[in-house]
Amino acid sequence: MTATGPMLARERETVDMDEVLTVGQVAQTCGVTVRTLHHYDEVGLLSPSERTPVGYRLYTGADLERLATIVTYRRLGLSIDEVGSLLRGDVSVVEHLRRQRDVVLGRVDEMQRLVDAIDARLEREMSERPATTEELKEIFGDGFTDEYQAEAEERWGDTDAWKQSAARTKRYSPADWERIRAEGEAVDDAFVAALTSGRPATSTEAMDAAEAHRVQIATWFYDLDHGFHRGLADMYVADPRFTKTYDDLAPGLAAYVRDAIHANADRHA
Repeated sequence: MTATGPMLARERETVDMDEVLTVGQVAQTCGVTVRTLHHYDEVGLLSPSERTPVGYRLYTGADLERLATIVTYRRLGLSIDEVGSLLRGDVSVVEHLRRQRDVVLGRVDEMQRLVDAIDARLEREMSERPATTEELKEIFGDGFTDEYQAEAEERWGDTDAWKQSAARTKRYSPADWERIRAEGEAVDDAFVAALTSGRPATSTEAMDAAEAHRVQIATWFYDLDHGFHRGLADMYVADPRFTKTYDDLAPGLAAYVRDAIHANADRHA
């Protein structure tokens, strides 16, 4: 009986089928242990066809063919007794392999369901756990630095707004931060669109962008009424770093955002 498969193909490429091999050579060539070969000999599953004058086992090409068949069946999960029955022809090889094939396919389906379950759990864990500093750097790029975070805490760490923001953000997942980034970019785009279209900072479009800006901060970070929002807007012009961040998006945007926020606060007064 012969068997096909990667192992047998490898043997045919590297071993002369007319050559006899020692037990050690067979073990090295076929990826089985010497102990396994001895066991197969002891139970009558694979006895070498030849021996040296002093009794050492020698395996022929036909023995390697039989070994490849045994290894194939064992990988399918067959017991030693089942493999022996197949090799003796006690049962139909085709029928037995068909049943084993069904078993293997069932295991494949089971493993795929397990992989799907693991992926779902992994996605849930990734979505629910707090974001790491490295993930924040990846999400926000140059917009996130450890130095800025440290300075911000030094300047505002004692304020209620900072404490509230810290309490909220420590629980945010990478998915939350992705949403925050996307919403922030949408607000910036609205400001830029209003500015570049020639609408004044007192226009509905500019004030709506200002209100969206306030709501985003209040939703994700800390309570922000319109009076507090005015102070924040003034800082965008007073602090050169904030000014540069906005003006890099569009020249004069920082002052425009400040004026729009003030106009929106007046609208809600």
